Amino acid sequence: MLILGLNGSAHEHGNTADLLTYGLEEAAKMGVDTDLIFIQEALEELDNPFCTVCDPRCPGACYQGKKLEEMYALLKESDGILVGSPVYFGTVSTQVKGFWDLSRKLRNEKGLINKVGGAVSVGAARFGGQEHTIRCLHDMMLVHGMTIVGDGHESADPGHNGACSHRPSIKDDYAIARVRVLARRIVDVARATQSLRKG
Repeated sequence: MLILGLNGSAHEHGNTADLLTYGLEEAAKMGVDTDLIFIQEALEELDNPFCTVCDPRCPGACYQGKKLEEMYALLKESDGILVGSPVYFGTVSTQVKGFWDLSRKLRNEKGLINKVGGAVSVGAARFGGQEHTIRCLHDMMLVHGMTIVGDGHESADPGHNGACSHRPSIKDDYAIARVRVLARRIVDVARATQSLRKG
């Protein structure tokens, strides 16, 4: 079983990555494989990191043979995905939006149906738009047919939308605790729904 973390920050080793890492470490304790993906790394090598709907059928020509194609293939192999974004003007980062906008081919292939998804966000202020950002991440995953979970677990409490952090994430003990709960929920639901996924 594979649980992926998607770092949608402009910083490979920043607050969003820290929060995702805590979650992936918790998932690994449950005996699953994990991997952390830095979205910007794939977008940087594209001629245009924005979807222009050049072909309504989306053959993925703009990223064929590039790192983004490898990332989407890894998403198809996964059982669960923990997506993280910093809050930019009350919503997701450009990196996250570009990544999901370019995933139309993956959606046409039904590649993420029944994958389990959870979300985390980091803001500069305590109430800086984190929950709205998480809801945007949920919307993107729902449009792919994913099964969305929040940070509720039998070992903790019913939880909320996901793990919200106030930077610096490494000092936000509550957010660290919540992302660990979220990771446990993703793994449990991914195991319970494994028969629903392709392959």
